Amino acid sequence: MKRRDFDFWIFVTVLLLLALGISMVYSASSYYASRKFGNKEYYLVRQLIWATIGIVAMLLVSRIDYRRIAQFSPIMMLVSIVLLILVRIPGIGSNINGAWRWFNFGPFSFQPSEMAKLSIILFYSFSLSKKADELQYFWKGLVPYLLVVGIVDALLMLQPHFSATILVTGVAVIILFTAGAKIWHFILLAIPVIPLGIYFVLTEEYRLKRLLTFLDPFEDPTDTGFQIVNSLYAIGSGGIFGKGIGQSVQKHLYIPEPHTDFIFSIAAEELGFIGATTILLLFLVLIWRGIRVAMHAPDTLGSLISVGLTSLIALQVIVNVAVVTSSMPVTGMPLPFFTYGGSSLAFLLVGIGILLNISRHCNDKYRLKREKY
Repeated sequence: MKRRDFDFWIFVTVLLLLALGISMVYSASSYYASRKFGNKEYYLVRQLIWATIGIVAMLLVSRIDYRRIAQFSPIMMLVSIVLLILVRIPGIGSNINGAWRWFNFGPFSFQPSEMAKLSIILFYSFSLSKKADELQYFWKGLVPYLLVVGIVDALLMLQPHFSATILVTGVAVIILFTAGAKIWHFILLAIPVIPLGIYFVLTEEYRLKRLLTFLDPFEDPTDTGFQIVNSLYAIGSGGIFGKGIGQSVQKHLYIPEPHTDFIFSIAAEELGFIGATTILLLFLVLIWRGIRVAMHAPDTLGSLISVGLTSLIALQVIVNVAVVTSSMPVTGMPLPFFTYGGSSLAFLLVGIGILLNISRHCNDKYRLKREKY
């Protein structure tokens, strides 16, 4: 029996999303890049370079047994924590718009938070695949894992990087719950965590403004509500079929830095309802295939990694689309494969490579069953 390769649907869907994403980065950023750098291809070239690096890494990783990769997850987790500490030190990390999130290397930059997302998935999955039974106990089982994600969250908040904190915590909780953690443990944890979250929102002026703006963005459409109001204008003006690629009006700085977290608004304006729906359907296919890989993985490790990687994508899509449609307060959540960002794209494609490798082993399992019978 001929062996099947990795999941074809995941591979093709990712390539389609990546092609659409790069096209939208160019369309959304051309005016902004032309004004800022005198070169409308500035962001396009950099995104293409990172996409090429990411695709090569994805294909290479897809050939390496995920179990071997997972063995290095404790080291990856430690390195991620060290980098999150170093990025906050002046002279080592870079402060951009009041946030310490980047290491700058000439024309390129690197966000250690992107490595931390992948590291927490691999580390949790690797450890829980061996100690899942201990999750039945709160102090001995669950608390040590909460301490790990707590350290990462604390370092992310120091940057500050609130959206990454939400994402890392959400993915960690999903993996823990999938591995067998008791739901009433999380309910007990929510009692102190929810007031703490409210405290963080109310004690930071910019977070409080975002919350008040969400409640009524049109109350101050020229200041605090400027971004979300123009996002809604972009989505609404796209109509059914859109204005056409490159024809966005809102990208002319009505949406600040339109190639970043609000790029879905530009996509909806230029591609219309049909185009925006197609993008969401592609994400839905990717999430569905990721869940399928998790269900058919040959072992607990593969299943937990698949759950983590799939939830990482799903949470980002849900939050990003909710933000740009004013369904939740504004937070800087990127849209996978679309939002401009080199290290984010590269690490995401590495994660897809691991998912593809797990799917290859799923096929091995089915092949062996067929040969047996």
